[in-house]
Order: sequence, then C-alpha cells, then structure tokens
Amino acid sequence: MLQASEVEFAYGRPGPRAKSVLAGVSMTVNRSAIVGLLGPNGSGKTTLLRVLAGMLRPSGGEITLEGSPIAKLKRREMARHIAVVPQETHSTFDFTVMDIVLMGRYAHLGSLELEGPADLEAARAALAATGTLHLESRLFSTLSGGEKQRVVIASALTQAADILLLDEPTASLDLGYQFEIASLLKRLNAEHATTMVVSTHDLNFAATLCTEVVMLLNGRVLAQGPTAQVLSPANIRALYGMDADVQFHAKAGHLTVVPLARAR
Repeated sequence: MLQASEVEFAYGRPGPRAKSVLAGVSMTVNRSAIVGLLGPNGSGKTTLLRVLAGMLRPSGGEITLEGSPIAKLKRREMARHIAVVPQETHSTFDFTVMDIVLMGRYAHLGSLELEGPADLEAARAALAATGTLHLESRLFSTLSGGEKQRVVIASALTQAADILLLDEPTASLDLGYQFEIASLLKRLNAEHATTMVVSTHDLNFAATLCTEVVMLLNGRVLAQGPTAQVLSPANIRALYGMDADVQFHAKAGHLTVVPLARAR
C-alpha cells in the first residue's frame, strides 16, 4: 500500500515567495488498484507523482510504503518497489530497444555488475508482455510514439516493481495507440496484479482504465473514491468548469463522458 498523508510541496526556497503546488493532499493506493489522477493544467498531478516516487521531497506530510516512510529507503530499494513511466522519453544516444529495457534492471545489479542471462530473460518477458519483443534490435529513436510508450512500460516492468506511476501515458498518441495502451495496462493489472497510479487529462481514458480516481484542483483533493461514484457531472463541473453528460455505456462496459459546454 502506498499512502500520502497531508502532503505539502512548494517550488523554490521556503518563504512567502515559494510557489505552493500541493496543499494537504492525502490519498491511499491499495494493492492491485488503478488510481487515476485528474485535474486541469497546474493542478499538481505530475508533482504528486514525483512526490509519490520519491523524486521530490515534500515540505510537509509524509509518503509511506507498506507503512514505512519512503524517505528512509535508499534509491535502489525504492526502485524495486516503484517504477516511473514519464510522459516523454528521449534518448540522447542510439540505444536499441533491448538497451532501453535492460536499464530497468539497474535496481537489481551491483554498482559494477553487468546484466546476465536472468536479466535478459526478464527483459524479453517484459517486451513480450507489452507486445514489443519483435522490436528488441530496433533503435529506440526509430519507433513510433505508441511503440516507444510500450517499450518504456516494458522497461518499467523489467524493474519488477510492485507499483507503476504513469504520467500521461497516452499524451500525443492517436486513438488506436490510446486504446492499445489502455488495453495493455488493464491486462498487466489483471494478469500480474500490478498496482498503478495514472495521471491523465483524458476522462474517458480514466473511466476505461481506473478503479478509483483522485481529483486535484489547485493542489488540493477535490474528490476521491471509486470511479463510478467520483466521475460525476457535478464533480466534473467543479473540477473543469464544464457541463458534461456522464453515462454508463453497456457495450463498452464503463462510463463515458461527453463534454457539453462551459459551465455558466
């Protein structure tokens, strides 16, 4: 279980000029859950993901993993529990897909230790799980956006972490790739019980994928709970200033959200 308790965070030096981004944020991520972080630009979604990952240290409150403060965990130990999938991944060098995925094994290797057969096996298993095994010899830079995203997810899986934190995993992807990523994440959750926290602007993506959602507005939690309860017209209006029609789509098997107009 990953838990945030009254988390505060501000950019800049402490003082009146510090820019407060998170204010008293509390949330619980239970095992095997898929939790969506929703909110407009500047609401604190990406910052919260980075705080949950231990990449940023909160100025107040605490993040705990299975009841233990993550601030006390070493970087390699953290990486064995939590893997991060960033919104954009750029490679300065011409790494192959296999090179990129093997980078996920660093948490399991010593400082001068090289990858062995077990690491290659883990990498190929992650590539197979994400449908990218046939790309293992390709240069990462030559892949499409959707292929890159699946390879980065494979690298995260190779870490053998319990929790995936994903920042806008479908940003800039076309409809087909969005559907593929959603299907992949649902399958990983169903088959491997992978716990996930997903930041997204796409309400329908959240409705398709997430078991729970947390709505952030101005760095504070506006609402949180099961997706079917929280993703309501009233909450969408309060979060985005938009009127929306929210209906259960029987054929799709989940809620659908149709924006109607700016709220008056």
